[in-house]
Amino acid sequence: MDNAPGDAFANKTLIMHVRRCNENQLQVPFHVGDDASRTWLITKTGSGLSLKHDHRHKDGSEDALTQYGGHTLDGGWPQVQSFPADQYSKNLFVDAQIPQSIGNTWQMFIYPKVFTYRLIRQGREFRVDFDLTKPITPPPAPWGYQD
Repeated sequence: MDNAPGDAFANKTLIMHVRRCNENQLQVPFHVGDDASRTWLITKTGSGLSLKHDHRHKDGSEDALTQYGGHTLDGGWPQVQSFPADQYSKNLFVDAQIPQSIGNTWQMFIYPKVFTYRLIRQGREFRVDFDLTKPITPPPAPWGYQD
């Protein structure tokens, strides 16, 4: 669901999977068709959880718009966490001339049958629901990562 659809996700297969998991971090690549540039990094911190969006070019180098995200402000719920944009991200969005993203909040929902990634801000909602009942063969490593 996207209330401001564009070509980036239209008619493309969307795949997410947990690539790496340890006691401190989850690495979750988000493949959009043949584009393997996105990985969500969910990291435990001393005061909650951090979400970062690791964006890479095909050669593995970092995109100019990378490592943005947010930090939980409270305990959330076992199935739902919200990540309002942190100061690093707000500064990055201003520098990239996309100030509308300053108000971003990312949410992740996990239930037995569905994983949802959601972005909300004033006037914008983007949501992808992933069916967890249908196992997939994980795609190749995302750009910038090694198998």
